[in-house]
Amino acid sequence: MMMASALRRFARHFRTNQKGVAAIEFALIAPVMIALYVGLIEFSNALTLDRKLTHTASALADLVAQDNGITDAEMNDILAASAAIVAPYSPNPLRLVVSSVVADSDNNTTVAWSDAKNTSPRGEGSNITLPEGLTEPGSSVILAEVSYTYTSPFTQFLSGGIELKDRFYLRPRRVLQVSRS
Repeated sequence: MMMASALRRFARHFRTNQKGVAAIEFALIAPVMIALYVGLIEFSNALTLDRKLTHTASALADLVAQDNGITDAEMNDILAASAAIVAPYSPNPLRLVVSSVVADSDNNTTVAWSDAKNTSPRGEGSNITLPEGLTEPGSSVILAEVSYTYTSPFTQFLSGGIELKDRFYLRPRRVLQVSRS
């Protein structure tokens, strides 16, 4: 009987004792809060990089569309400038393709020329489908395509990578078609 009474007293004391509750609550909530924090950092980094890729595609198309003709040296400089735009992210996973797309008299679009960095350019003369209404017969468009495989610094949480892509279309400003030499 003495043992049962002592056990009941211990159970009552244990049930009413509040010492250590905060530590237990913290131990239960901390992993969730840390995972949420890391997730928000990753989402923020990916969103920032996506905006930088949009800016890169826009700048590539804009720089080419402003010229009458592009030389090898100019194209190398334009493609190299992309590293400054995506900074502080590494430019190594950045893949760029700049193409001049022309429409024939039936408004069928083909690639007149294409240059690339860290990937293959589009084939000269290959057919390409553009959004409806972007070209009219005899016109041309500069197409800048940018892609980047974002890999997390927290690889234990996010394995592999996220493929980010963007395209930008601009019409040449000074001529009907930007030439490539």
